[in-house]
Amino acid sequence: MGFPDRIERTVDLSHPPARVWTALTTAEGLAAWFAESAGIELEPGGAAWLEFGGGMAQRMRIERVEEPSVFGFTWQVYGLPDDDPRRTYVEFTLEPSVAGTRLTVVETGFAQLPAGEHAKAFGGNVDGWKEQFDNIAKYLDAA
Repeated sequence: MGFPDRIERTVDLSHPPARVWTALTTAEGLAAWFAESAGIELEPGGAAWLEFGGGMAQRMRIERVEEPSVFGFTWQVYGLPDDDPRRTYVEFTLEPSVAGTRLTVVETGFAQLPAGEHAKAFGGNVDGWKEQFDNIAKYLDAA
């Protein structure tokens, strides 16, 4: 039996898709809820980065931009060295809902990892997406 390859999390936010899109796809938005600072070139093939403090950083490559409904990127696998070429793919989907926006994140690519690396990366990101979805909800509600 293989390892789980997919993390999926959904949250309903009481904000319109355009507001959620801005929080996901701008440096200002990302720095407000995801990291201490951020940069983004919002186009397929564009670069993005997140700085978390304490020397932690994440480099991304933008893969998909379909405003205002789909945003996808690849990024380094949590727990692997910075020069490791393996990446996971993260895709956010925004759907209008009665309350505002249903936001779903799906991250795939964990099955490429051996047992020890898989456990750290998959477990860390399961917990991480829960925390980040709490963060984006708090950020949007406070604004």
